[in-house]
Amino acid sequence: MKPTQAMTYAAVMSAALTLGGCAGVHSSADDQAVDEPLENTYWKLVALDEQPTPVVGGKREAHLVLHSQDSQTQSSRMAGSTGCNRLMGEYHHDEHELSFDRLATTRMACPGEVATLERDFLATLNDVSGWQIEGKTLTLTDEQGVSRARLEAVHLY
Repeated sequence: MKPTQAMTYAAVMSAALTLGGCAGVHSSADDQAVDEPLENTYWKLVALDEQPTPVVGGKREAHLVLHSQDSQTQSSRMAGSTGCNRLMGEYHHDEHELSFDRLATTRMACPGEVATLERDFLATLNDVSGWQIEGKTLTLTDEQGVSRARLEAVHLY
């Protein structure tokens, strides 16, 4: 190979490696830039009234899934767990408001801190009137705009 060919080859290879390396860069900031959808997302409860929520071994984590509106019944269903019992009900929302209705749970006995979490989570859902999503975080607020619950999107697959 002549010196000019070697230099050209080196320059082409250097450019290819540089461009290829940039194309594969993906930062966690990119993940935060895209807001998760409110509906059909598994939202794991991480805080109530700014206090971290416990997860007890052998129990389901507290979470919500807001299912898209059923065109036949014209209602929007929600399902999830209180951290002990299964949770179901209806919800209504628009661009800034969110409310829950007809909440029901199964009736299994829950030990100490899980019983407290269930009671507090249900009370919070009854007080919710607003919502906001920033990246993978859903914040549920009361009528005064105070954060009552914080949930994080979890991708199951």
